[in-house]
Amino acid sequence: MKQKNGDIEGKDMLGTVINALAIIIGGIIGKLIGAVIPESMQKTILNGIGLIVVLLGIEMSLGTSNILIVLLSLVIGIVIGELLQIDCAFERVGKKLEEVVLRVFRGSGEIAKGFVTASLLFVIGPMAVMGALENGLLGSYNILAVKSSLDGVTSIIFAASLGIGVIFSAIPVFIYQGAISIFASWAERFLNDLVVLEMTALGGILIIAIGLNILNLAKIKVANMLPGLLVITIVTYFFL
Repeated sequence: MKQKNGDIEGKDMLGTVINALAIIIGGIIGKLIGAVIPESMQKTILNGIGLIVVLLGIEMSLGTSNILIVLLSLVIGIVIGELLQIDCAFERVGKKLEEVVLRVFRGSGEIAKGFVTASLLFVIGPMAVMGALENGLLGSYNILAVKSSLDGVTSIIFAASLGIGVIFSAIPVFIYQGAISIFASWAERFLNDLVVLEMTALGGILIIAIGLNILNLAKIKVANMLPGLLVITIVTYFFL
């Protein structure tokens, strides 16, 4: 590994590997210690991670060279996201996944429930997309490092109450995030430095929104903002 602009750098899927391992380790710990973690401690830990998520988002968003690019891309992206109802689509995918997994694990309710619950939280979310993109485009895994911490702690809590099935959620996380990272790494050759810079800044704003949701300070449909990450690759060229 090497350092770039103060960020830890890795190769394509390193962040995803760390994320998957965090889920597995957290799930094992949770299964071993049972439900001995006080609810107040669980909440405080998650709030602490939520604050770190907000801080990471602020740091990323401040890197923009032209806030107008980010603003236009975000607004256009939201319009597209709302029209397509991406947030609702994520929910439908989650429900479909639950139905499929419950059929596969028929007769093993503990494994099914833990797997489904954890998979929906760890996979169906903007932070998974943003983290995988950052890992593939920039080689750094700052977002996935924070997500790994969040997922690891959540795995402990889930496994304590839902059972060992939680650790199997590492499989869809690895496949989903890994595929995005590999694609982003391939697409990097078509993106200039300015596009990557502004995409990172916009991603920071989405990360802030995720942090606010974790802290229960807002209920932002972050998934409906995701199209902005594609829009910004076009908008940026008008400012070159």
